[in-house]
Amino acid sequence: MGPKKPQKVTKAQRAKQQQEEEERRAREEEQARLQMEREEQERMERERKEEELQRLELKDRERRSIELGELGHILEENHAAVARWKSESAEKHKWERYMRCDGLPNPAERKDVNTFISLWVDDPEVNFAPVMKQCHLALQLVEDLESFLREVTDPREGLKYQECLTDMIHLIYNKHSLAALEILKGASSNIDTETGNMQMLEKDGDVTLCLWVNLRRDLRFYNLNFEGAGLQFELPKPLATRPVAVRILHTCYDHLTLLATVSQLRIRNPSHRSLSTMEQGYVEESEQDEAEEETMKDDDITQQPPEEQQPVEAGDESRSKSVTSVLSRHSDLPAEGRVSQIQTQMEALEAAGEFTSPDLVPVAGNAGRQVVDLKKYSPLGGVFYFDVFNLPPQAHQVNGWEMRQVLNSGLERFHYPSDLEELERLTCSPVGVSVTLPDSILFWRTPQVARWDAAEGQWRTDGITDLSQEEEAAKISFKMDSFYTFVLIQETYCNFPLQRWTLQPLDQNSVVLMVQGTQVELRITIEGSQCMLQLHGRTGPPHLVGKWMSRDDLQRAMVQAGINIFVNEYSENYISMCAKDPLTEHAVYEQMALYSSSCAFSWSKWNSVCGAEHLVVQACEHLDPDPVQETSWGMYLIGAQRIQKLAMTETSQTFSPEHQPGTDFHSTFIHMLQDHMSATGMARTETADFLFVDTVQSLLCSIRPLVFS
Repeated sequence: MGPKKPQKVTKAQRAKQQQEEEERRAREEEQARLQMEREEQERMERERKEEELQRLELKDRERRSIELGELGHILEENHAAVARWKSESAEKHKWERYMRCDGLPNPAERKDVNTFISLWVDDPEVNFAPVMKQCHLALQLVEDLESFLREVTDPREGLKYQECLTDMIHLIYNKHSLAALEILKGASSNIDTETGNMQMLEKDGDVTLCLWVNLRRDLRFYNLNFEGAGLQFELPKPLATRPVAVRILHTCYDHLTLLATVSQLRIRNPSHRSLSTMEQGYVEESEQDEAEEETMKDDDITQQPPEEQQPVEAGDESRSKSVTSVLSRHSDLPAEGRVSQIQTQMEALEAAGEFTSPDLVPVAGNAGRQVVDLKKYSPLGGVFYFDVFNLPPQAHQVNGWEMRQVLNSGLERFHYPSDLEELERLTCSPVGVSVTLPDSILFWRTPQVARWDAAEGQWRTDGITDLSQEEEAAKISFKMDSFYTFVLIQETYCNFPLQRWTLQPLDQNSVVLMVQGTQVELRITIEGSQCMLQLHGRTGPPHLVGKWMSRDDLQRAMVQAGINIFVNEYSENYISMCAKDPLTEHAVYEQMALYSSSCAFSWSKWNSVCGAEHLVVQACEHLDPDPVQETSWGMYLIGAQRIQKLAMTETSQTFSPEHQPGTDFHSTFIHMLQDHMSATGMARTETADFLFVDTVQSLLCSIRPLVFS
């Protein structure tokens, strides 16, 4: 068969094809026309937006100097008022201290402090109750010295305060030891009829003293329990037959960590600066630091540990040696000059030895020694001084006379296990300890245990094993290879990163700051210059929760109770954060504080994606204590030069810097807020108390929620 002939296209088919082609061309032409119209509309819209943007920017530039001037004037007035109030309060406090006449010296006068220490060193009082009363007064002086040290800006003055502080800490500890020694001297006259040994528990304020003396020397008796103190320990069998005394001295304060950190404190100017002076302050601080370094070099002042510094005051040449040398002499130095019996005893106490899973810092050149990083971990609940001593000579009745051998060596430490016979050392057992966790501390996880290294002046975790916790009994148990001074530690930043936060006004000069941490949600109510902490959904320490106190006292108490939401210069090394320009961040806290009586502020998830040069904050006017409605929030983009209200919301799918139509640009956050505030709200901000504003600002600056949430 031949090839198939193609079918002939009919006239109707050609007409249909032609019509379809014309329709296709018409559609393409229409699409091209529509595309051109859309492009033209988009071009016109871009030009309109550019013109609008230029108009808003021009308007912002024209009033920029006025807005910055108004903000600067408000801030300077507030800062000046705060400075006057603080100066007047300091003078009032100084006068009240002078009129109190409680026997404490002026901590600002080095000579007065030295005289106080010298007189107390020679005080022969060794009974427990009077000594604790003296120590209570001395603790007030330590707090004052610590406060002075935080505020001092002169490095030479800082060293003097460090020396005085170190002297006082050593002396308080030695007085505790002398009181314990006096009790142990009469151990044989205080025998427990059930056990045949002496067991004593004494409490006085922040100090708990537990003493046990092995008088019976029974191999079957090794588990000791001080129920009133929540302490229990297992006596190693090699000590069951030896005349030894065990002391557990629990102080609710922690002077050892203070000693470990006080010499590392950097003397600097106060960090709170206004927007108008902050940048200048950084320059001045840098110049101040350089000047301090030159002064240190010129005067040949070395940063020695406080224990090694020996201050010499003019007019004190008559003293045989400085107070520091008396309190911290090493055992290999001979006694020189005439010193009292009390001084000799304290020298012996110092010579006796210890004054005595987290990330750990290994000590260079010392394999196996693990040091606690005190920038990341915090000792909590005070210090437990756990020691074993040779029993001091006891009194004997001879022909109606009480005879006792008098020694000037003080408490003689039994070094376990090095003081044992060689055979006993081979089979010596660890020391078991159980501690009931104090209800004044919130431990979010099982606390770790660290022991004090007196030679290095630091906390370590090697030598501590078998740590376990009984959650129902709120008790931890562990073992140590010797008798150590120990402390409970917890990760400082376990509540970070912060999940969310809200600052909401309650009334005139009254706000509540809600912070949701990783472990707990808390609320801090501010009224005037006073703050009160409340925890959501759990019971907190009774001495802290629901109590009004100053902002500084609240922060210190929260940190000491394990409720830490505050940051410092080292925090960024341990917490994930949103890097932001510090000047812009500080300026936002200042302005939030100014308008916190009338406006609510809140976190935004977009703050972490808007870049380091900008901040995103939700804000709105809010004049009642009821919760803020979600629809009331406005989104604000804050930069160093411009603040604008965004068209987007917290629930938008993506971040967009487009400003909300119909709103202006401003150079300050407060002027941006004013555009959306009522006359009532403005009246509240204008009459806000300067102390209230300062308290809110300092609280925000100490938490830095815009960076660490």
